Amino acid sequence: MPLEDLVSQLHAVLLDLNAHPYPEVANPPEAPKRASVALILRIQPHYSHWSDHPPPPGPTQFRDSLEAFFAQDWVKHGDPELLFIKRATRAGDKWNGHVALPGGKRDPEDGDDQVTAAREALEEVGIRLDDTNSIPIGNLPQRLVTTSWGKVPLMVLCPYIYLLTSPAYPSQRLQPTEVASTHWVSLRALQAPSLRTYEYADVSARLAKSEFGITRWFLQTMLSKMMFAAIHLVPSSSIYCSTIPGFLPEGPPPDSGLTGRIKEALAGPENIYARPPLLLWGLTLGVVSDLLEHLPPHNALELWTYPTFTNWDVRFVMWAMSYRFRKQKSIEMRTQTTVGLDTVTVPIVDPEVAEKPGEVGIAGLGVGRDWGRAGRAKMVARNAAVNSMLEGYYPIVRRAVATALMARISLALGLAAWLGTKYRVKDCIVELWRSLYV
Repeated sequence: MPLEDLVSQLHAVLLDLNAHPYPEVANPPEAPKRASVALILRIQPHYSHWSDHPPPPGPTQFRDSLEAFFAQDWVKHGDPELLFIKRATRAGDKWNGHVALPGGKRDPEDGDDQVTAAREALEEVGIRLDDTNSIPIGNLPQRLVTTSWGKVPLMVLCPYIYLLTSPAYPSQRLQPTEVASTHWVSLRALQAPSLRTYEYADVSARLAKSEFGITRWFLQTMLSKMMFAAIHLVPSSSIYCSTIPGFLPEGPPPDSGLTGRIKEALAGPENIYARPPLLLWGLTLGVVSDLLEHLPPHNALELWTYPTFTNWDVRFVMWAMSYRFRKQKSIEMRTQTTVGLDTVTVPIVDPEVAEKPGEVGIAGLGVGRDWGRAGRAKMVARNAAVNSMLEGYYPIVRRAVATALMARISLALGLAAWLGTKYRVKDCIVELWRSLYV
């Protein structure tokens, strides 16, 4: 898609999100915590349409401010970007090094969830989101974040979008205990099919201490790793926190002896400065996909895959047991009617599950609970793709895992019984031979 068309579509999407905010998801009694994240957008000017001056103060009304911003030449020909953070390493944090959005838990002093998003952005990356440098757009779908395949609720997550109005990158101040680096990534890169990949995560991080009545370490051994859809991020600009441990490579210098020279001749010189790839997946991918699905070619869902397992037998059982579910979800998301620039989805609601609470599970993806039929129908109609596609998936995950484990146990018991029978018959033949000829 040409950049001019992408900018124009982004303009229309931001207007729609502000005019039709998603409703608030209430906390269930067992999960009173709330958290917010900030999706900070900016426009990177094109070389041929550069602007070195910040825009003059504009109208105070939202629509007028947004129209004035997108009317600028450098904006029309620019490249929309989104800010991500890479989390710093902290003791006891299972999300160390993960790609995320600026955000955090709501404080009692925060007036609302949007105040939390702006405060956390200022504290973590040093970007002040106020009327002098940004336009607050509105919210994306809120969701109840859970663990243990949707069984244990943790908190309600509330995403809010902000659009920076300056053509220059904002100055940043990274909080060393929270943020290792920040990265501006083009929306074009987030939409690119060539950058879609997988993240392989330890299954024990998504399990309670006991599942199906057996211990977590046993399930981890049996199930190996989980496969999640991911995006390989290609930043256009990055900032690193130089004061955190690990910023510079540690350890001894490369071996300069004979062994080191032979290794270098065979495998090439070692790059001690190489950094692991930035992968967007899990909860953050779910939030970002809710934004991407609003933009043409509306392919965030097509480029996304259901979480599964690396072991082939568990993966096969998952595929077989979820086949009908995935086909139904595919029909729901394809049933669309187009009106002007807006794409409206007409959902097909199964009456058997219409009043059941939404499922939220693996890596926090999914829709908030207690929305009821009308809320989920509206969510599908507003293209909250990952939420809608995952609703009802996690009970299948639990049944498929139980089925695969039972199949393995049955196979092992059957093999043991066969071997026992075989060797007992052999012993009987040996005894008969001895009685006849000895």
